[in-house]
Amino acid sequence: MTTRSLGSELRAIAEQLARSAGDMALNGRKSGDVTATTKSSPTDMVTQYDKASEEMVTNGLRTLRPDDGIVGEEGASREGTSGITWHIDPIDGTSNFYFDIPMWAVSIGAVDEHGPIAGAVYAPALGDMFTASRGDGATLNGSPISVRSNSLLGDALVGTGFSYHADKRDIHGRRVAQMMMHIRDIRRLGAAAIDLCFVACGRYDAYFEENLQSWDLVAGQIIATEAGAIITDFSGDAVTPAQVLATQPGIHSDLIQLIAQSSEK
Repeated sequence: MTTRSLGSELRAIAEQLARSAGDMALNGRKSGDVTATTKSSPTDMVTQYDKASEEMVTNGLRTLRPDDGIVGEEGASREGTSGITWHIDPIDGTSNFYFDIPMWAVSIGAVDEHGPIAGAVYAPALGDMFTASRGDGATLNGSPISVRSNSLLGDALVGTGFSYHADKRDIHGRRVAQMMMHIRDIRRLGAAAIDLCFVACGRYDAYFEENLQSWDLVAGQIIATEAGAIITDFSGDAVTPAQVLATQPGIHSDLIQLIAQSSEK
């Protein structure tokens, strides 16, 4: 099987499982029966639907791709032998989910030895399904998408996110306050996978955030990359979950400089 045909197969699986898990979680949210506990901090939440969604996705992968590895936010873990590993965020934006704000998604991405190969990000309350596979482009609800064309930093709409930890929020808040004078505006949706997909389809010019996890990044990374985005760390080097900067090409270098300048004390 070629890499491209494998990517297409994995993309279809990611879409299928994301839709099933997302629709299940949306029905649960509509029922009003949502309970939450906390994890790393008092604002880092998990609901029964995060766990149910992850279980649904991992059970599906065990059936469809029994030799693949799995890394899930809520603890799913399996070593694989196929060279493919799935990174699963069963509900990205759990606080939004809990408060019935529609900006949450199921994010399912697959990686091989070269990085992300396929992924799906499904935001059921928005009715948006984003998918991509390496070399095949990215789509929103089946239609091809691409990043916005804009070379003016002052016209850029930029998404970001804030840490669950108060000391890191203070640092990022000061950075954003400095950046606001040089861009169109800032948005903070609370779901990294959706932020990356909004860059992919041109709803944002850029998105940046620190201290993510692999399950926050993988699916959105392949979708944004296939839509024409540049994804690096804040210095322009290879992206890692510790620092994520996704932009359309016209403002990438300017935004790197602005982030650096706004991070100075």
